[in-house]
Amino acid sequence: MGQGTGIEWTEATWNPVAGCTPISPGCLNCYAARLALRLERMNEAGCQKYCGTAKRHNGRPVFTGRINFDAAALDLPRRWKKGKRIFVNSMSDLFHEAVTDVFIRRVFKVMNECPQHQFQVLTKRPGRARDMADELNWSPNIWMGTSVENAMYTWRIKELVAIKAAHVRFLSCEPLIGPIPKLPLAGIHWVIVGGESGPGARPMEAEWVEQIRDRCLAQRVAFFFKQWGGIRKHETGRSLDRRTWDEFPALECLHKQPL
Repeated sequence: MGQGTGIEWTEATWNPVAGCTPISPGCLNCYAARLALRLERMNEAGCQKYCGTAKRHNGRPVFTGRINFDAAALDLPRRWKKGKRIFVNSMSDLFHEAVTDVFIRRVFKVMNECPQHQFQVLTKRPGRARDMADELNWSPNIWMGTSVENAMYTWRIKELVAIKAAHVRFLSCEPLIGPIPKLPLAGIHWVIVGGESGPGARPMEAEWVEQIRDRCLAQRVAFFFKQWGGIRKHETGRSLDRRTWDEFPALECLHKQPL
């Protein structure tokens, strides 16, 4: 239901929801759809929630649009006494249109009641998060982020920044599939960049990464470079200009009052 993870910018994943629907080019080679197919075949405890959420289409794993809820997973963060950074719904999108308002509020209640953790919520649907913002309790341990895979989707940032109650707002430019030379960073505290990995991975140019890194440095926004990606991502590594970039939001961002 929840586990440690190899995702470099978090420490654990928590999936009270499973399943999604592709909505933009970054979804083409979705790692989560590929993993959902594998987990469904395993047929082990905790894997049943992935049943029917993904299929193969033109040779690629793709989410079907089916959303499954796992209410039993809701209490998992309460059982972790030691504080962790937790990626919320790494196998779904909390603000997917099929996730009910009631269930979203239940997820937020758990996050509110577990101040020992930092919860990283990432969505491709920041408009719904903005529309629900006044109904939710944005405790300081909730980080709200959106995905921006190329310059066509920078509009999501405006929706994210409109969530004034969020104490930490972040961007995931992964997979980065095109240049974003003028990435808007006003109101943003953290940026993650990474190349696509796995079968059919699309290439990422070094210039695209450097443009974002330099904007983050100029505007004092924490920058995290996850990977170059590719079919064999462990061979390409995650070094940029002969160093790793593992920055996180500053402590003052984590404890400050929202805008």
